[in-house]
Amino acid sequence: MTAAPGTHNTSTSLMHKRAISAFHAQAHEEDQRESARRYVSIAAAVAAVGGLLFGYDTGIIASALIFVTQTFSLSTTGQEWVAASLNIGAIFGAVFSSPISDRWGRRPAIMAAAVVFIAASIGCGLAPNVAVLICARLGLGIAIGATTQIVPVYVAELAPASRRGGLVSLFQLVFSLGLLLAFFVGYKLAGSAESWRAMFMLGALPALLLAFGMLFLPESPRWLLHNAQEQHAVSVLYRLRGHKDVVRDELDEALVVRTGEHNEGDWKILKQKWVRPALIAALGIAAFSQLSGPNVIVYYAPIILSQAGLGHSAALLTSVSVGVASTITTALGIALIDRVGRRRMMLVMLPLAALSLFVLGAIFISSAPLSGVRLALMIVSLLGYIFFNFGSLSVAVWLVASEVFPLIIRSKAMGLASATVWFSDTVVSLITLSLVEALGTTGTFWLFGGVNVAAFLFIWKYVPETAGTTLEYIEESLRHGNFYKIHKNR
Repeated sequence: MTAAPGTHNTSTSLMHKRAISAFHAQAHEEDQRESARRYVSIAAAVAAVGGLLFGYDTGIIASALIFVTQTFSLSTTGQEWVAASLNIGAIFGAVFSSPISDRWGRRPAIMAAAVVFIAASIGCGLAPNVAVLICARLGLGIAIGATTQIVPVYVAELAPASRRGGLVSLFQLVFSLGLLLAFFVGYKLAGSAESWRAMFMLGALPALLLAFGMLFLPESPRWLLHNAQEQHAVSVLYRLRGHKDVVRDELDEALVVRTGEHNEGDWKILKQKWVRPALIAALGIAAFSQLSGPNVIVYYAPIILSQAGLGHSAALLTSVSVGVASTITTALGIALIDRVGRRRMMLVMLPLAALSLFVLGAIFISSAPLSGVRLALMIVSLLGYIFFNFGSLSVAVWLVASEVFPLIIRSKAMGLASATVWFSDTVVSLITLSLVEALGTTGTFWLFGGVNVAAFLFIWKYVPETAGTTLEYIEESLRHGNFYKIHKNR
């Protein structure tokens, strides 16, 4: 139901007066911007531990699946369903966590996801059969899907515009650290057929860290402002910005956008024409971030490489190098993304990711065991793909989606973008080994190389540059039909 115009204007005016009154009541002259900068960094780093959960349980399946297969005598289809069950749960977690985030706040929603993750990790480790394991991994997926929806939005709403890219992308960096940790744990624990149980149960530790850390962090000031908690919102803004002039500027810009909001029925806003460019950009990047093949390497590299002639130990060790490469690449991307820009990084790096996959596919044309120059070239191409894909799409996917949507629908729209990531990842998880059987290793890598080319063309046409712009400016550009011109105007 749409509120009557008079009711909306009255409530908006009262909200504006309360916010300005709270600002004047808390205004002080001390310049605390340096301590505020550190506080924002700490808050972003703690929240980004959600990415560690995401990375660890995404990566640990690559090592555990070999031993799970031995324990339960899994077929190819069984392997795909064990891997994909997390993704299916994540689709539901991403969508259904957004009402919780909107109703109760970003902070409580993140803590609830961490608790679910702890219980599901223990359930995976104790699973007596494959059915229970799949159910437990569905629970893991629900928790991970929730964190991928909530954490980027939470950090984006905390961060100043000049630092938003790097701070939100910490989520992806910690994801890469989680991958690296998972590959290392998998390599060290590999041995008996039951070693996968300990691999899964160790995932509860970062979830405990996240739940504990969030106890000391603030709620999103934009969520507080949107939920008529103006005094608390201003107080949090002071802690995050450190000076009254900065707080007033950000508060004024947020209030201008808030004044233009109407109480339309949530999801209905996504059907409006002015929101469509944001949907196309965010959902397109979300889909291509997975369809371009990064989790082909993450999930199935050990199995594919084992089938190509490497032993289990060598295949798992190659996965550790994948984790190292993704971590270094993501750290580099975070350092550059606010300077170079999201769009430019993707346009420069995606063609090189495609080239790496084309070379990787060519290496497997021969059925001879990998050795010598071919083995070295395979590793270089594999790491090159990780470098250029993870350094572009994987760094930008959560960031762009957390930036482009208007505040009134940001959480739900981010849930939709996150669900798109997980749905696309599920499709890839379910078909990869079947693709290898149908097309061969060469054809499979070439297919994903073509998808990377398609991603480049999509970004060139539909994704603007959002670096250095405030969330409110992006929203105003959407409302006035200037979304695709953002990078030209700023």
